[in-house]
Amino acid sequence: MQLDPRPPWQEAGIHGLPRPREWDVTVSVEAPQLRAAEASFVALPDGTLLVEDGAGDLLEPLAEAVERELRPPYRARAARQSPTHWLVQARRIEVLELPEAPAGRTIELTPDGLLVDGVASSDRVVALEGIADVVHAERLDGDLWEIWAGRL
Repeated sequence: MQLDPRPPWQEAGIHGLPRPREWDVTVSVEAPQLRAAEASFVALPDGTLLVEDGAGDLLEPLAEAVERELRPPYRARAARQSPTHWLVQARRIEVLELPEAPAGRTIELTPDGLLVDGVASSDRVVALEGIADVVHAERLDGDLWEIWAGRL
């Protein structure tokens, strides 16, 4: 009898690299006053809520539940689980005030230059220079931008 030199199969879902965590906090909330089926919002550093989708000022109970575990700024999404029960997920974000930013919704800064809404620009955004090799920014409201930075 010859032994099989190969390692045995591992159980499904146990091997390989784990996926990076997408959300920092997941909370369950009772919020019967909300009428929508889902919602998404951003909490700014000062606690102001920017509603992207949902029931406007009625999102306060969702934000309060998140903020027991995660301080602003953060981005959150919520989904109704029953007539009164919601599940909310939130992740930390970085917010910068960029008064000198060009008009547009997105900025990409790379070693090759600056793109504003996907179009090459000769403008400069000094506050973003030197943060990292690549910086992506999306306008939240006025001069406030959510940024992601990475290395090449």
